[in-house]
Amino acid sequence: MKSFVTIIKLDYLQRTRSYSFLITLCASLAIAYTFVPEPNANYSTIRIADYVGVYNSAWFGYVTAIMTSIFLSLIGFYLINGNIKTDIDNRVGHIIAATRIRNLSYLLSKVLSNFMLLLSIVGVVFVMSIILFFLYNAGYSFEIIHFIKPYIFITLPAIFFIAVIAVVFEVLFEKYTTLQNILFFFLFSFLVLFSSKNENQFLFDVFGNKVVIQQMEEQVKNITKSDETKSLSIGYVLGNVKKANTFEFNGVDFSTSFIISRFIWIGLGLGFIILLTPFFNRFNKENNNTKKATIAQKPQGVKEIMLSVIPKVTENYRILPLLKTEFFLLFRKGKKWLWIINIIGMLLLAVLPLKIAYQMALPIIWFLQVHRISDITTRELTHNIHYFTCTSYRPMTRLLISKLCSAILLVLLLASPLLIRLSVSLDFLSILTIVLGATFIVMMATWFGLLTRGKKLFEVLFFMLTYTNINGIAFVDYFGGYEHQKFYVVQLALLVIVVTCSCFILKKYQLEK
Repeated sequence: MKSFVTIIKLDYLQRTRSYSFLITLCASLAIAYTFVPEPNANYSTIRIADYVGVYNSAWFGYVTAIMTSIFLSLIGFYLINGNIKTDIDNRVGHIIAATRIRNLSYLLSKVLSNFMLLLSIVGVVFVMSIILFFLYNAGYSFEIIHFIKPYIFITLPAIFFIAVIAVVFEVLFEKYTTLQNILFFFLFSFLVLFSSKNENQFLFDVFGNKVVIQQMEEQVKNITKSDETKSLSIGYVLGNVKKANTFEFNGVDFSTSFIISRFIWIGLGLGFIILLTPFFNRFNKENNNTKKATIAQKPQGVKEIMLSVIPKVTENYRILPLLKTEFFLLFRKGKKWLWIINIIGMLLLAVLPLKIAYQMALPIIWFLQVHRISDITTRELTHNIHYFTCTSYRPMTRLLISKLCSAILLVLLLASPLLIRLSVSLDFLSILTIVLGATFIVMMATWFGLLTRGKKLFEVLFFMLTYTNINGIAFVDYFGGYEHQKFYVVQLALLVIVVTCSCFILKKYQLEK
């Protein structure tokens, strides 16, 4: 039991003391600030037809709990994924494997450390929701029970299930990080679609928000004296909010069956871990080591090395060979079968209707390259060669620029079928926005890598950016797929310039330090 608690404690402390977690908390505060719009804001988060709730304790508590359940489930997987891989990379797993702790205890410790990490973010959002209540208070009394109850029964079971899924995917697909990201993307979309289409109020709703939303819809029906199902929007909806009507929402009395269903999801997650235990290899690399030892034991013929025929080493400080090397490193990274998916995506860009290819296929195929571009500036740290690269000849004007250019070229190569179609139609403005979008993504990966010395935060933000783009939110469009105002291209170009300059300034500071 002591080893079990120690692993949870040390793992939690290690992850919360990193720069990336600190930045994630700051980002969580900023996002939580938008969960309940200020009275004069031009957007809404939860809206039934033309109605939004009055700003009482129940509305703040339930709305922020629902938004946290959905959005933290959305990004939480990418925040906590790779926990077991970290033990492997740090060689801590071999030490743990030599102890008496059981596989089940180890996997449960990883689930609980994941859960505690997400719980820390939930705590920050919870405090922010109370602060927002006092900032936007319209004369209603503060009732703490309306904040605690939805977070306990809606948010906590959802993030616990996500903590379990992260461990399950990592054990089943240990060496396939990209496959884990792709599978969770489709799993999350399926869970959202399935819970919204299923007639059961709560049993198949992992996010726990359906029973609350249905109660809100019933209140609006009673106000409008209509039996028709009112249109519901959950998320960031821009425009026409000042004209919204209001209704008083006083919370939900959760039924016993709903509470039991939330515990069922927790029990289901624990059941997954129990069933998964026999598949966990406990960091056992015996088969690989045996195979390598067998190869090493084979007699090798000794060949004479003729020094006279060895070509002389010639200095070449041009950037072109370095650019070629970096491009092939990105191209060959990951499993070869991933390029089958990339080729299918490129074919879809060539044959799908132009609007669908531009607005949906392009951001998805770019997101599938997250494992290639997320560690542009962090792979030196991962492989402990950062001192060598920092002392190389012109590390900024040669090494950094070659990395950035090779990544941009790779991203544009994947978008080449769409670029060809746009060039045939003489739509050069869209071509320019795609080039700017590719540059923006690479620069964002570079900036977050330099700032956090890791790739997690960029993966999370890139996932959120992709998800919002394919759902038609034009505000976060970074590649020109949707209609915009006149100076959109200028604004996007300025944003790319600012991010690029920030990357070089930050890199220069780190080199001097």
